[in-house]
This record gives sequence, structure tokens and C-alpha cells, in this order.
Amino acid sequence: MMVLEIVKVSPKMEAYIEAIYRLEKKTGLARTSDLAQDLSVALGTITNTIGSLEKKRFVVRKPYRGVRLTERGRRIALDVIRRRRLSERFMTDVLKMDWSNVYKPAGKFAHYLPDEIIKPLEKALRHPQTCPHGNPIPTKCGGILEEESEPLTDLNLNESGIIIKITEEKPRTLRHLAKMGLAPTALVKVEKKNSSKGLITLKVQGIKHNLPKEITSIIWVKKC
Repeated sequence: MMVLEIVKVSPKMEAYIEAIYRLEKKTGLARTSDLAQDLSVALGTITNTIGSLEKKRFVVRKPYRGVRLTERGRRIALDVIRRRRLSERFMTDVLKMDWSNVYKPAGKFAHYLPDEIIKPLEKALRHPQTCPHGNPIPTKCGGILEEESEPLTDLNLNESGIIIKITEEKPRTLRHLAKMGLAPTALVKVEKKNSSKGLITLKVQGIKHNLPKEITSIIWVKKC
């Protein structure tokens, strides 16, 4: 079984590679405009950095469409994600930090995490399968084990589900969800669906919340 190729890159390049991986998984391709929005940088900066990534054979450009990771880039993305999600687990499980506030500090911590620390850290954490937001932690070999789930938007009226993962991990979004009790393992029930406005009324811990599609689409559940 192939072990992830470890290539040292700068924190900036790690951020780009990780963002491209997420967008690819979501839409099949990472458009420069989406990257600029995701990373909060100017389009000119995106173009220059993409050029550097292409020279290092981390990405390939599709004219007028966007960029896609090469196999080399994908291995780096999975290693970055593995380090970040283990770091998030360390911060929530050991340091007792709130799950909605660990994404950014974990990204910084993970970049400087020595390779020889990863295995002992994973053992100390009892080999967690997911990050605090429910997303799978890639194995050392780059494998990803996804628990069966579907977007909350797919649930019908009066159907219930257990939250498995939150696919959008930006702190502001996570803090918003945390205030409503929308976290992995929480039970939710669809009380109302307004297709014309794209709103879904959920009941969580006995309280109803009206949520737009951009929020319900990042919450994945397992029907129960």
C-alpha cells in the first residue's frame, strides 16, 4: 500500500492546495473566482500562486474553467487535511477548546507538526476517525472512510436525522451552527420546507430554526 508522499510546501501553498481539494470535491473543478472568495484574496494573487503550483506539478489548469489537482497535489492535500484534522482533535479532546474555534489555529499548528509526532499523536488520541466537525481523517496511506450520510436538504417533511458532519469548516459558520446546537450527533427533524424561498424549518433540541439552503446543504445527516 502506497504511503503518502511527504513534500514540504509553504503555509500559503498548503492553504491553496487544501482549498482546491475542497472545491474539487464539491464541484469537480476549482474556479479561480471561487478560490479567491474561499481564501479572501485578490484574483491577481490567485493567478500568480496557481502559476507557482503548476510549475511544481501540483495542479493543472483547464483554460476558462479552473484548476485541478494532480496526483502529486492530491497527496499533499490529503496529508495537509490529515494533519489539520488530527490537530483539531488534539485541540478539542486534550486542550478542551470549543469545536467551532479550532479550524484556523489547527491549520497553523499542523504546518509545523513534525512527521515523527503524527503517529504518537494519533495513538494518544485513540486513532480518531473524524475531526470534531465529523469529517473523515485521511489515513497515512491517503485512504478516506466516509460514513453513509446525505445533505440535510434531501430530507423530506417530518423526516429526522442524526448529524454526521459539517462540510463547511469556516469559524463564523461553525459558531453560527453551534449556537443552534447543530453539531455532529445532534438529532434534527424537518418541520417545514419552503421550496420557493429555499428555507427549511428544523427542530433541534425542541427549538425551531429557519435555515437557508446554503446552510442546510453543508450539514450531512443519517436518516433515523
